[in-house]
Amino acid sequence: MKKISLFLILFISGHLLFAQNEVEKGLEAITMESIKGQLEFLASDWTEGRAVGTKGAYIAADYIASMFKTYGVQPFGDVAYTQPSRSERMAGVRPEEYRTYYQNFGLIEYEPGDEQVFSVVTSKPGSESSMDFVYQTDFYVQTGTVGQKVQAPLVFAGYGYADGNKTYDDLKKMDVAGKIVVILEGYPGHNDTTSVAYKKFKPEGRRAEYYLERNKITGLQDAGALAVIRISPDANPMMGWAQNNIYRDNGGFNESDKRPNPYYGNRMSMPGKELGGNLSTFTVSSRVANEILSGTGVDIEKFETEAAKNMVSASQVLAGKSVAFKTSVNSKVVNARNVVGYIEGKNKDEFIVVGGHYDHLGKWDGVIYNGADDNASGTVGVMEIAKAFMETGEKPEKSVVFAAWTGEEKGLFGSTYFVRDAKEKNLNVVLNLNYDMIARNPEGDTLKNQAHMVYTEANTVIGETTKKHIADFDINLDLELRPSERPGGGSDHAPFAEEDIPVFYFMAAMHPDYHQPSDELSKINWEKMQNIIKVGFLNTWKFANSDDWKKTTVKPEAE
Repeated sequence: MKKISLFLILFISGHLLFAQNEVEKGLEAITMESIKGQLEFLASDWTEGRAVGTKGAYIAADYIASMFKTYGVQPFGDVAYTQPSRSERMAGVRPEEYRTYYQNFGLIEYEPGDEQVFSVVTSKPGSESSMDFVYQTDFYVQTGTVGQKVQAPLVFAGYGYADGNKTYDDLKKMDVAGKIVVILEGYPGHNDTTSVAYKKFKPEGRRAEYYLERNKITGLQDAGALAVIRISPDANPMMGWAQNNIYRDNGGFNESDKRPNPYYGNRMSMPGKELGGNLSTFTVSSRVANEILSGTGVDIEKFETEAAKNMVSASQVLAGKSVAFKTSVNSKVVNARNVVGYIEGKNKDEFIVVGGHYDHLGKWDGVIYNGADDNASGTVGVMEIAKAFMETGEKPEKSVVFAAWTGEEKGLFGSTYFVRDAKEKNLNVVLNLNYDMIARNPEGDTLKNQAHMVYTEANTVIGETTKKHIADFDINLDLELRPSERPGGGSDHAPFAEEDIPVFYFMAAMHPDYHQPSDELSKINWEKMQNIIKVGFLNTWKFANSDDWKKTTVKPEAE
């Protein structure tokens, strides 16, 4: 009996030592030399900022695929066929099917065309009058992907806002289907920082107010609105439409006679089988706003005061008012590609996805936006974890997909496409790790080791495991944990979270070089980047070989 016990002890000890060695082998593969070598190329001028669909992006994609191949990661992209030469075909050689590292898809790039018409129509008993306004004098329009010609009644929907708990909802008692909706920018109390409404509704997080406005438009589109008119009571949009640029442009990094072209001037969409996302959004001058609201009883100042004080919506039909508009669109198709590889697990049909976007803003007016932190850093993190998994020498229990997404900067298109495709193919994706901007320091980070991790709140073990790995492996990382019911925002974990797939997402810092040409290699915190990659590997290896993290705090009946 003692011999058997001794044998079991030796067997278990040997097994634990072997398991520990697997992890150590993986960690040892995440070297500073490898990280620097990969990042220095991805963020170099050769890739020209990696804007979606550009030559620089394709160079970057080929490089990432070559690294996956070097590490032994198998392709997980589209199926393709060999192309035998004429002599080979004559000899009986036939095309053979093989899998690539690329997941190809098309996007539509579009911008407002030359003809834009906007008229405010006022109807009274026995008469109808129309005021015709001029494009980029009194209004600007973000068109949909195709031109439109519409005349429809107007409704005023306050801010077009609803908080998460629906304690305030501008659309609750207002049917906007088939209507043109007038809304104010902001939210209840946004211009009164002492109000209860401000403290209750103020959005928090990276670019929170931008996403608030974007989500408002999405909500109105889903509710059936034909178009949106945005009024900015505290701003004069006409100033941005002026054509006489007398002085040299000295904004940010730029100092030249010409104002640089805006990156977001050309928008993109992912076409589906049906026409969607075609909501025209107008920004109007104060005199257009006054013409729209004249005679309707709507007083913007009074509305904002009441909304901040009472937090009650005052949406209403604008009786006797309608708008007629016509938009035109210039568009073209842009081919884009994700880079995807995988390691097949013992369980072939259960997938963890490790991803980060490799695209950035590209090259504008001869200026290259290298995007060293955003997000060449996260892309290197994905490649390093792939290498670490291979260096363990062991097959994980679950299959692991390693993905470099494109189109994040234009609208999370690469990750969205992957999630949709996986859903159509019934792939059992159980978890997503997202890396985005993992190599800089936030203001006040004197020890240069701060970062944060957002994760799905119900999967509490994800947070607990992360803290344990940092402590057990003595990793110099002051990591703030940010649990969220369904993590969203402007990065590639969001499409996974929308499908109720648990996520964990690392980011080091928002900084002044965000979306500027100054996001350069010289400002990278290499040690922090390496440490974030190590924690990501430890977590992913653990989650790929166990199911403990799947336990949630959500009761079945609550679901």
